[in-house]
Amino acid sequence: MTPPLSTVTPNTWAFLRDAMIAPTGFREYDARWTYPEGINLPGVTALGLGLGTQMHLRGIEPVIAVGNDYRDYSLSIKNALILGLMQAGISVRDIGPCLSPMAYFAQFHLDVPAVAMVTASHNPNGWTGVKMGFDRPLTHGPDEMAELRDIVLGGRGQRRPGGAYEFVDGVREAYLDDLAGDFRMTRPLKVVCACGNGTAGAFAPELLRRIGVEVVESHCTPDYTFPHYNPNPEAMEMLHDMAASVRDSGADLALGFDGDGDRCGVVDDEGEEIFADKVGVILARDLSSLYPGATFVADVKSTGLFASDPVLRANGITADYWKTGHSHMKRRVRDLGALAGFEKSGHYFLSGDIGRGYDCGMRVAVELCKLMDRNPGQSMSGLRRALPRTWSMPTLSPYAADTEKYDILARTVARLEKLDTLAGQKISQVVTVNGARLILENGSWGLVRASSNTPNLVVVCESAQSEQELRAIFAELDAVIRQEPGVGDYDQTF
Repeated sequence: MTPPLSTVTPNTWAFLRDAMIAPTGFREYDARWTYPEGINLPGVTALGLGLGTQMHLRGIEPVIAVGNDYRDYSLSIKNALILGLMQAGISVRDIGPCLSPMAYFAQFHLDVPAVAMVTASHNPNGWTGVKMGFDRPLTHGPDEMAELRDIVLGGRGQRRPGGAYEFVDGVREAYLDDLAGDFRMTRPLKVVCACGNGTAGAFAPELLRRIGVEVVESHCTPDYTFPHYNPNPEAMEMLHDMAASVRDSGADLALGFDGDGDRCGVVDDEGEEIFADKVGVILARDLSSLYPGATFVADVKSTGLFASDPVLRANGITADYWKTGHSHMKRRVRDLGALAGFEKSGHYFLSGDIGRGYDCGMRVAVELCKLMDRNPGQSMSGLRRALPRTWSMPTLSPYAADTEKYDILARTVARLEKLDTLAGQKISQVVTVNGARLILENGSWGLVRASSNTPNLVVVCESAQSEQELRAIFAELDAVIRQEPGVGDYDQTF
């Protein structure tokens, strides 16, 4: 008889034979574990069996596109996942090593209903996971993840005949062709292409050169040891390195990509890091001139400028603030018929005439180059300075255990809802769609929420007035958070 998951531990006989899966790996919209401490290879096979069973239960045609990122253990994880999918009677189309958005593209290109991408995204080495979806361009949200968790942990995966395997070549080339199209730059543009030695290094430099950009490569050779820094364009370490490359090369801007290529970060020609939500406003300004009256979705971590910017308001756009998370945002963009969605983390969801609705850092890179081409006399720093000034901070993430973080957040939100003022300003609204975003009368705000993918809380603040007010908002918000003894140190400072 197979032992229960809870009794299987690493470095035992059972670990080689039986599934071990930490329940906390089933998150809001991704499955993500440390490997092999949180999941073993038989556990990954059980996950594949569960995913295939879920497809049958939901009446999904039993065909799925599967890919993996460049981490050294991702191929083993993918093969174990494929084994489980085939046990469930699923026909697998293996597209090989790829970016997450290339896997999403494969759903359309190969006309298959489902996708499973083996990646830990920007998490450090030692993490693995799967991004998956059945209803293109959507990926699993909380309901689908809860259902999958119950199938897998409840041992309800069902073996069926009919499983098959096919390796499909040529998807990478089709993906790059789709991104570039017939667009070619008409102005000179020199771009630092920063990949942090992640999977994007096999895509981004070639794509940018194809559209006529002069490329300055920065850590573009894929290297799964990540010898310089973890590829995460929201982290200041990567942004500072991009800024140094801009100053050294005299480039017009830098574009940086995370480990699986679904996010894009920007540094301007003056070496100034532009947080992704502000880049989103710059892009939204340009797009709203082409598509007046459009709807844009922004996550709750993003700047208030999507609602208050005078250019966007003059172009008649509608701003909608929604839950952080790529699955939440994709669904909201589709449900509202929005032109685009923007996340402070660097996920962009371009839809309508400019995209298929999924997050793709390569697509954003091309659209930013098109923006620069449409504004031949303008610099990225000029576009940045043209925005109304606000003072903002990087996303900070204090430690909170996965098993405790949502309870910690609930108690913290309850305390915050009792406040009347923050940093000397009256609180005009508390938005609780995703944690708590405290909006002040002057338009400044502070947010605390729980990370969906790591054992952390998330803290973001923005001031419409000054650096001093920004730090005061953060200090007072942090003081409330620190009432919880389970909250640990921050991952970085500002």
